[in-house]
Amino acid sequence: QVQLVESGGGLAQPGGSLRLSCAASGRIVSMDTMGWYRQAPGKQRELVAFITSGGMRNYVDSVKGRFTISRDNAKNTVYLQMNSLKPEDTAVYYCHCSNFWGQGTQVTVSS
Repeated sequence: QVQLVESGGGLAQPGGSLRLSCAASGRIVSMDTMGWYRQAPGKQRELVAFITSGGMRNYVDSVKGRFTISRDNAKNTVYLQMNSLKPEDTAVYYCHCSNFWGQGTQVTVSS
């Protein structure tokens, strides 16, 4: 069993930045691929980025060059640094590990 708790969401202006954190508990997740997903109103949940245990990263095209996923295995935590935010980034962001999901954190990009 893994519990995932996201934090760091909020309101940002277009062009601004936010940093999301996902703290895992219940077991060590350093050997797991960790991912960030998002779901905007009326849309399907989509994969935003993932990072493997070996540090390989992949991103959806719409966030490449703006978002960076990273992990700190000593803290059992994964991060999503979001720069140059756009209104279309507005969504609930979810952390994912194995078959487990966090509760989500709202990100709103608006002037």
